Amino acid sequence: QVQLVESGGGLVQAGGYLRLSCAASGRTFSTYAMGWFRQAPSKEREFLTRITRNGGSIDYADSVKGRFTISRDNAKNTVYLQMNSLQPEDTAVYYCAADGRGWGTTRLSSEYDYWGQGTQVTVSS
Repeated sequence: QVQLVESGGGLVQAGGYLRLSCAASGRTFSTYAMGWFRQAPSKEREFLTRITRNGGSIDYADSVKGRFTISRDNAKNTVYLQMNSLQPEDTAVYYCAADGRGWGTTRLSSEYDYWGQGTQVTVSS
């Protein structure tokens, strides 16, 4: 069992940046691949990025490539999402998720085993 808690969301102006954190409970964090997703009102949950258990493989959606960076610190049981050049269309609730297949490369939300409660990111124009 893994419990995930996101933090770092908030209100930022267009062009600004935020850094989200996702803290995981338990001693098995390093065995999980981790992903970040977001969901805007009336929209489907959208894959953003994922990282394998050792950070050796990273994948980004085209919508955030070059602006967002995922990283993890297994010693701190935490995965991060650095978000730069934020735009109003980035406004959404952001979720981290854990995939028990530590070397997994999936973008499908249904393949992830555990989810955080989400953190709101609002970008004003």
